[in-house]
Amino acid sequence: MKGRVYLDYNATAPLRPEARSAMIAAMDLLGNPSSVHSEGRAAKALVERARAQVAAAMGADGADVIFTSGATEAAALACAGRDLSAALIEHEAVAAWTDGALAVSSGGAVNVLNPARTALQLANSETGVVQTLPEGIAVSDMTQAFGKLRVGFNESGARMALISAHKLGGPKGIGALVVRRGTEVPAQIRGGGQEMGRRSGTENIIGIAGFGAAAEAAAQDLTNGTWDRVEKLRNILEKTIAAGANKTIFVGKGSVRLPNTSCVLTPGWKGETQVMALDLAGFAVSAGSACSSGKVRASAVLRAMGHDEADAACAIRVSLGPQTTEDEITRFAESWLALHDRHCARAGAH
Repeated sequence: MKGRVYLDYNATAPLRPEARSAMIAAMDLLGNPSSVHSEGRAAKALVERARAQVAAAMGADGADVIFTSGATEAAALACAGRDLSAALIEHEAVAAWTDGALAVSSGGAVNVLNPARTALQLANSETGVVQTLPEGIAVSDMTQAFGKLRVGFNESGARMALISAHKLGGPKGIGALVVRRGTEVPAQIRGGGQEMGRRSGTENIIGIAGFGAAAEAAAQDLTNGTWDRVEKLRNILEKTIAAGANKTIFVGKGSVRLPNTSCVLTPGWKGETQVMALDLAGFAVSAGSACSSGKVRASAVLRAMGHDEADAACAIRVSLGPQTTEDEITRFAESWLALHDRHCARAGAH
């Protein structure tokens, strides 16, 4: 019997071996990074090495990388008190701090009116649609793009960017806010003044070490053609499904997308039903953002793009990764089509 197939990389990616090794090594470090003795300096050196690794992978040399507990905390640090506009396609961690007033095209593009007062994601977790960031955008959620696209923070025009380790094969529970020098970031967590006074608290050196190693490895993937191969697999998947399900659409397909993401919408077939059936068949996919799945409601992202309530509840997200194989994609497409035909047969009987 063949094993399960994991196709939910946008929710979390498997831990990279480089990250695992770095974390195990970090466990043996005794010192507190704020201590001035040899042990403390060794811990501090590990943190600064990881900071440099993340900055290099982000194309953010000369910017400040502030380590946080994840992209959600980074969003709060970046957005609190700024009165920002955004579209309803943003992740809930950003949507919680913004007004959701900006218009979205059917292809997923956001109409930005005032960049300096706007939060705009670089890539959407559900559809994979990639935005063009206008110069001077206040905050950009780059969590899904980081590691899959050449981000180039210094050239992006963003003042601040949110990132998370576990989306690119690092550990869960560690992320960062990347800040262009000269941008004011008031501390939300006060105390000992760690992280350049922006985020106090003893550093999570194990998570930070894993983040740095994962970021460095992810940058190498972008130079060796890994994501080109993934994109070809994604395209094979969509072509195979389209050939057997002519009512199914791939949301955002006409736009620039992440190379690994397919939002598969089949009118009349609830996404949550598909997820459960596919799970039983041995495939892990989702019905939207991992932070929102489990809540029985239509996707706010798809609603913002013009899909009605019923159709917006009928999508699944299939997200591939570097470890995905063509055999797995073939097996998934065959299983999905079999379930689709069974659904159509039942629907036709009523």
